Amino acid sequence: MNDINRPDVLAEVNAAFDTYEQALVTNDVAMLDTLFFDSPHTLRYGATENLYGYDAIRAFRAARPGKGLARTVVARVVTTYGDSFAVANIEFRRDNEPRVGRQSQTWIRTQDGWRVVSAHVSWMDA
Repeated sequence: MNDINRPDVLAEVNAAFDTYEQALVTNDVAMLDTLFFDSPHTLRYGATENLYGYDAIRAFRAARPGKGLARTVVARVVTTYGDSFAVANIEFRRDNEPRVGRQSQTWIRTQDGWRVVSAHVSWMDA
């Protein structure tokens, strides 16, 4: 399949992911809300919560404390398929946290740009 990781599409998704990462660590809730697809079909499985639908994700972000969000991405794999679908997977570390964090996101191109339609965050022992 020649449409895997087309350089132009990969650059777009990496830029969207970079925007997401910056918004996450600075607790820019408005940007995080923008980057998730506004749909009842969007979901986010967090480290301690299962969120079904954009409204639940948005409510979680609004109520979450904005402290302790800094992290270092230690591995990152972004793969695009065609010009409208991508997955982004990272491993991350937080200071004073022995476990390894993992995050997976599914992105789609919408009329408003790239948006997350599914996300999963988990921890594993180091």
